[in-house]
Amino acid sequence: MAIEEKPYDVVGNIVEYENGDLDDDGVIALFQHLVDSGLAWTLQGSYGRASKALIAAGLINPKGGN
Repeated sequence: MAIEEKPYDVVGNIVEYENGDLDDDGVIALFQHLVDSGLAWTLQGSYGRASKALIAAGLINPKGGN
């Protein structure tokens, strides 16, 4: 029997990020997901700026650069 993977909880992780409850690995996973899905560029500006900073620092990959 295959184990089904749960879909990524974007809203839950954004709430945790906004509350300061995500650890560094969680923040990187969140922003990688936001970039991969394109959401980073549609949310409020701070998400796009943080995504660009994480890309520039080499902590996340630009979309298609996985």
